[in-house]
Amino acid sequence: MTSKSLAGKTALVTGAPRRIGKAISLALAAEGVNIALHHNDPEADVERLATELADYKVRSWAIKADFSNPHEYETLVERARDIAGSLDILVNNASIFSAATLDTIDFKSLTQHIQINAWAPFVLSRDFARLSGSGQIINILDSKIKGYDWAHAPYILSKHMLAVLTKMCALSFAPHITVNAIAPGLILPPAGKDESYLDRLADTVPLKRHGGPDDIAGAVLYLLKNDFLTGQVIYVDGGRHLAEYGNGPYPH
Repeated sequence: MTSKSLAGKTALVTGAPRRIGKAISLALAAEGVNIALHHNDPEADVERLATELADYKVRSWAIKADFSNPHEYETLVERARDIAGSLDILVNNASIFSAATLDTIDFKSLTQHIQINAWAPFVLSRDFARLSGSGQIINILDSKIKGYDWAHAPYILSKHMLAVLTKMCALSFAPHITVNAIAPGLILPPAGKDESYLDRLADTVPLKRHGGPDDIAGAVLYLLKNDFLTGQVIYVDGGRHLAEYGNGPYPH
């Protein structure tokens, strides 16, 4: 099988300036992809990324949108297409991740996570399908969709919703648009933690090590270079989902 070239295509990457979004953006640029960089961060973050992308001789455009504001995300795809000229790829990466158990979750937190982590990506995907007519969509999930995340209940519920939407959109948008997803595992430490957090958990991974953002970026490229895949979820977690995230009792 010969994988297709991505050179000259244009992608919209949400949450582009930091963490996994940054790694995906750099990997796409290395393949010759021009990128609309969605952000809701300080301008300096996206400007630094744009400077790095320029080394790859690709074009990039910074586009701001707050996913808690429907007017901003409901116009994002159209604004990105207008400024870039066309869109071939959509990567739904932006999300929020707040701690809450079943005892502490409230409706406001649940709806906030659903809006930002599931509903906004769906709206972007639907607009992408309508305006582009063909192309590829990739959603970033979480390997814990195999089961639960007891400490982040609203977050994992929103990711379960996005996982279902991935399959529904794959069917609805076929045959001209593919929709796939990546479920990262132990890749980056949460806010306030450093790499020692990952090192302490490495033994919970069958491969006995943690991954990194480049592992996710590599999976994105794999999906984009094979246009006979749709509705698939790739778990990039060293096999951790096979052992840890079952549907058994609460893990005391």
